[in-house]
Amino acid sequence: MLKLKKASVTPRFNASKNSISSGKNKVGKAEKLRLQKEEEERRLKEEEEARLQAEQEEAARLEKERIERARMEKLEAKDQERREVELAELNSLEEKFVCAQRWKTEFRAYTKWEHYIACDGNPDPTVLQEINTFMNLWREDQNKDIQSVMEKGEQVLNLIEKLQFLLLDTPPSEITEKETAQYQETILELEDLLHQKYNEATEQLLKSAIMYEDSDTGNMQTVIKDKNVTFCIWANLKKKARFKNHVFCDTHHGFDLPKSLAVSSIAVRILHTHYDHISPLWLQCQRVPRLEVLDSEELTQHSQDNAGEPEEEKEAREEPKVQSTTEEEMLPVERNSAISLRRNTNSITDINKVIEEETEKKSECFDIPPEVQILQMQEKTSEEEEMITDENTVDLQQFVPVGGVYHIDGLQLPPQVQQINSWSVVELIDSGLEAYPYPPEKSEDTTHPPIQITLGLPDSVIYWKEPVVGRWDPAGQQWRTDGINNITYEIQEEIITFEIDAFYTIAFLQDIHLNMPYQAWELRPTSTDEAVFVITTVFAEVQMQIKGNQCMLAAVVVEEKNVLSHLIGQWMCPVTLRRALKKSGLNIFPEEYSYKYVCLKKKAPLTEFRAYQQMALVASAFAFGWSKWNLKSGQDQVVFKVSEHLKADFVKDEDWSLYMFNGQRAQKLKITEASEAFSMELEEDSEFHSTLYHMLKDFASKEAIDKVNTANFLFVDVVYQLLLATRVLTYS
Repeated sequence: MLKLKKASVTPRFNASKNSISSGKNKVGKAEKLRLQKEEEERRLKEEEEARLQAEQEEAARLEKERIERARMEKLEAKDQERREVELAELNSLEEKFVCAQRWKTEFRAYTKWEHYIACDGNPDPTVLQEINTFMNLWREDQNKDIQSVMEKGEQVLNLIEKLQFLLLDTPPSEITEKETAQYQETILELEDLLHQKYNEATEQLLKSAIMYEDSDTGNMQTVIKDKNVTFCIWANLKKKARFKNHVFCDTHHGFDLPKSLAVSSIAVRILHTHYDHISPLWLQCQRVPRLEVLDSEELTQHSQDNAGEPEEEKEAREEPKVQSTTEEEMLPVERNSAISLRRNTNSITDINKVIEEETEKKSECFDIPPEVQILQMQEKTSEEEEMITDENTVDLQQFVPVGGVYHIDGLQLPPQVQQINSWSVVELIDSGLEAYPYPPEKSEDTTHPPIQITLGLPDSVIYWKEPVVGRWDPAGQQWRTDGINNITYEIQEEIITFEIDAFYTIAFLQDIHLNMPYQAWELRPTSTDEAVFVITTVFAEVQMQIKGNQCMLAAVVVEEKNVLSHLIGQWMCPVTLRRALKKSGLNIFPEEYSYKYVCLKKKAPLTEFRAYQQMALVASAFAFGWSKWNLKSGQDQVVFKVSEHLKADFVKDEDWSLYMFNGQRAQKLKITEASEAFSMELEEDSEFHSTLYHMLKDFASKEAIDKVNTANFLFVDVVYQLLLATRVLTYS
C-alpha cells in the first residue's frame, strides 16, 4: 500500500512542476517580445529624431551658407563697383615709382656732368676713347714701384666699381646691348691690366730681393698691403736643405716647401686680392632677379578668366597695363645669367635678344608685367646649358668665393744685383715674371711631395660653416676641389691649412643659401620717411635702416655679438648694400635659381610682385611682419601681419592683424597667429578691396593715411627695392 501511494504522489508533483515551468516560459517569451518591441520603437524614434536633427542641421548649414554666400556676393559686388576708383587711386600712388625712376635717371646724368666739368684727370669709364687712353698710358708707364702700382690700382678698382654699378643699377630702357657689352669688355681689360702691373711690380721687387734679406734666415721676406690687396713675397736666397716653413709677419699666411724646392732658386708669392677678378663676370654683376613666371597653363587660364570678366572690370584692369612700362623700368634685368666664361659677351647679346623678343610676344597675350614673364625664358636657357656632372667642379650657383682670392705662385728667382767694386751689375732678362714649374714637367720621379699652405681668414667676412677650399682651373674656367688635400680648419685661430700638389689660385667658397629660408622678418616705420627692416635667419639677426633714398646696415647680431662692424653705419643705395653684404659673406638676397637649393613653397610671381609694391607704398605708416600662415595659404595668396604704427617703438603682439592678398584682392582674416588651423574667413565687419592700400584704409587713422599720401617717393622706392631683393614672402 505504501508503495502504491508513493507511486501515485510522484506523478502529481511532476505534473504541477511542469505546469509552472510552462507558464514561466510563456511569460518570458512575452516579456522578451515586449522588450524587443520597445527597443525597436525606441530605435526608430531615435533614428527619426536623428534624421530630423540632421535635416535641421543641414537646413541650418545651407541657410548659413546661403546667408554667407549672399554676404560674399554682396561684398564682391560692392568690391567690383568701386574697383575702378580704387585702381585709379592706386595708380596715382604708384606715380611715386615713376618719380623715383625719373629722379635716378636725372641723378645719373647729373653725376656724369659733374665728372665732365671736374677735369680731375680721372677718365670716364663709359667713354671708350677716354678709358682706352687711360689704359694705354698706364701700360707704357715704366714706374714699377709696388707702392705706386697699388695706388694706381685703387683708381682702377674704382673705375671697375663704377662700371659694375652701372650694369646693376641702370634700367634696360637706358642702356643698350652694345653699351652693356662694351662695359663688360672694359671691366675685363682693366682687371687684366691691373694683374699685369702687379706681376711687373713683383718682378721689380724680386730683382732687388737681397735688399729685403732677413737677418735671421738670410732669405728675403716682405709684406706690403693696403685695403685692397696684400703682397706676401719670400725669396730663397740661401737655398738651405734644412728649411722647413715660413710664416709672414702681420699675417697668418705661410707655407712649407718640399726639400726639392728648398734648395732651388724659387720665390713664393701669396697675393691676396680682397676682391674676385677670377670668377666669371656674371657672378660679379648679378642684378636683383626677376620673379619666376607662372606655368604656361596657368597663364592661359589667367587670360581666359580675364576674357570672361564684365566690361567694367576689363576697363578697370586697363590701368595696370599702362603701369607695366614703368614697372619694367623699375625691376632690374638679369642680363648676364647665361655667361659661362668671362669673355663670352657675344652669347650674352644673342640670348638677351631672344629673351626680349619672346617677352614682347608673351606681353601681348597675357595681362602681366613683362618683368614677371622674362625669367621663364632665362630658366629655359639655363636648362639647356650643360649640367655639372663632375663632383670636383664647384657649382657657382650654390657656392661662391668669399673673402677674395689668394694667388699662390711659385716664381723663378731673377738674377740678383752683384756688387763689383763700386759697380752694381745685374743680368737683364726680358722674359718677365716666370713661373717655377712644380711638379717638373720632365722628371723621372713620378711622386712629388705636396706643398703645405696656411692661410688666415680675412676679418671683414663671415664664414658660417667651414668653407670649401677651391682652386681655379684656367683651362676649364671653373673652380675645382681636386688637387687639395688634408684640409684643417682652426675656428678659433681663423686659419686654414691644406696641401696642394702644385701652385694654384685659391678661394674659400661658401654656400650662398645658408641663411635661407628666413626664420622671420619685420618692416616697421620709425619716423617720417624712415624705417627699420629686420630679417632673422638661422645664424643671425640682420637689421637694416632706411632713410630717404638710402639704407644702411644697422646691426648684425650673431649669438648676442655684433659682427661686420666695418659696414655698420655706412649709408648707401640698395644696390651697393646688397653687393657689400654678399661680399662679406652675409647673403640674404635670393638669385633667380635659388629655389633649386632652398626648401620653400613658391608664390605666384604676380602676387608677390604686387604685394611688394603696395607694401612699400604704405610702409611709412604701417608695420609688416612674418606670419606662419603664409606657408598654408597656397601659391596664389600671401599672408602677413600688419599694424598701424606711428611711433618708433616695437609693435605689440596684440596690435598685429592678419591680411591676405592675391594681387587682385585684399582681405582681413579672422584668424590670429595663435589659431590652431588656417582659415580664409573674413574678419567680422570687414570687406574685400582691390588694393592693400584701401583694405588698410578701412581700419586706419586719418594721420596714418596722410602719412602714406605724403611719403617721399625715394623712401617708397628704397623699401620696394629691399623687399624685392630679399623676397621675404617666398623665402621665409
